[in-house]
Amino acid sequence: MTALTRLESPPAHERAILTAGSIKPIYEQLLLSNDIEHQRALGKTFLEAQLAHAKDLPEDMPHDLSALPTFVEHHCAEVARQYADYLQQRKDGGPRQFFTNKAHALFFLQAVAPTKLVDGAWLYGLLRHWHDPRFEGLICTYLQELGDGNPAQNHVVIYRKLLAEHGLLDNAFIPDQRYLQGAVQLALGYCSDDFLPEVIGYNLGYEQLPLHLLISAYELSELGIDPYYFTLHVTIDNASTGHAQKAVQSVLQLLPVEADREDFLRRVALGYRLNDLGQGSRAIIESFDLYGELLNMLERKRPFGQHMHSDYCRFEGKTVNQWLSTPEQLPGFLIAMENKGWIKRHQDPQASRFWQLIDGDGAAMFGVFSPYEKQLLHDWIAGDWRPARAPAAVRRGSSAATEQPVPVNDPDVQSLHATLKGLAADEQMQVLIPWLSAHRHAHPAGLMATRRFIELKSGFR
Repeated sequence: MTALTRLESPPAHERAILTAGSIKPIYEQLLLSNDIEHQRALGKTFLEAQLAHAKDLPEDMPHDLSALPTFVEHHCAEVARQYADYLQQRKDGGPRQFFTNKAHALFFLQAVAPTKLVDGAWLYGLLRHWHDPRFEGLICTYLQELGDGNPAQNHVVIYRKLLAEHGLLDNAFIPDQRYLQGAVQLALGYCSDDFLPEVIGYNLGYEQLPLHLLISAYELSELGIDPYYFTLHVTIDNASTGHAQKAVQSVLQLLPVEADREDFLRRVALGYRLNDLGQGSRAIIESFDLYGELLNMLERKRPFGQHMHSDYCRFEGKTVNQWLSTPEQLPGFLIAMENKGWIKRHQDPQASRFWQLIDGDGAAMFGVFSPYEKQLLHDWIAGDWRPARAPAAVRRGSSAATEQPVPVNDPDVQSLHATLKGLAADEQMQVLIPWLSAHRHAHPAGLMATRRFIELKSGFR
């Protein structure tokens, strides 16, 4: 019996969180807590509940292990075929299939952030098996998710920069259910001793190249948004030499020799189905409602702005402060600004006086709206209007992947160096592994720890 199976059930308040169905607090505790026993107990209870849900989902993974490589290859070939069809449709003049405008794309990037910001976390618990060659493919996959310690290729660093560039770091309004997949990944990472087959199965499912990744990258680039995070996954998740191929190998290498193979494979298949829980990328994309998002954003701003405007400007007899006094009046306020000509729908937003108030260094309301909030306003005003020239497509060049140095003057880096000094290699590994967790690996000391982990691991070959 492992230490994990001896753990007591989570405290009453944690069970209440699970019962209430509030996933964000679970996600945050799994990500941010410094109490490993707490994380394992909470993760175990959470995973048991999610696996019970997964049992009701359709099973796609083949039962015959010999068919697994072919299954993955056929999936990759089918995605390639569907993407070729998509490209032909676009070449023939067809519209974007995912993102109606830039605000739609930014909405998607923020909505999937809870998952993207813990990328690879389901494999974290396997690092302690670094001596065992059977785990080589899975550990290699995890280290590549961490960019091998290079911030320019660390997936979390890349995505965090993408969010920051577009004013999307505020996660206070992301619906609770969108934390589900991130919480599953974190829980698997902390409970891999109890759920090794499920980790292997989840990895097999997650590392298959999805069509939405290819289309997202294409359309993000078209809208002037850096697609590098997505194009990076297109290359490393391939079925020939990438993570998808390593995932297949790991199933075969970690299959028990004499223990109950049938039960092991049943659990692998169940872990595979965990990928289908929650709202997927396509469903999130299809849920976007520009006008609804605009009203939600204005309602969040309303309490701060309802006393900040002078009374000299009136719309249909009401001051701005009066219009902002209750959320029910926001739709009428937008109509009133249209009626007065301050907003000119379906035209270049630059022609609208309201847009001129919020855009530009000298604008009276400069800085009031974040880049994403401005994009919502811009795209709602523009409506059916299209600029004469489309935004320049963004293609991230090879220079972006140049290795970047880790700052040596960072206090955590200095502290870690001091801790490692004089320790034997095995002892260093025990110190380094916590720094490769989902919460730490994107920080300077985590990046340094990743490099040192790889260096020591290579030295033992």
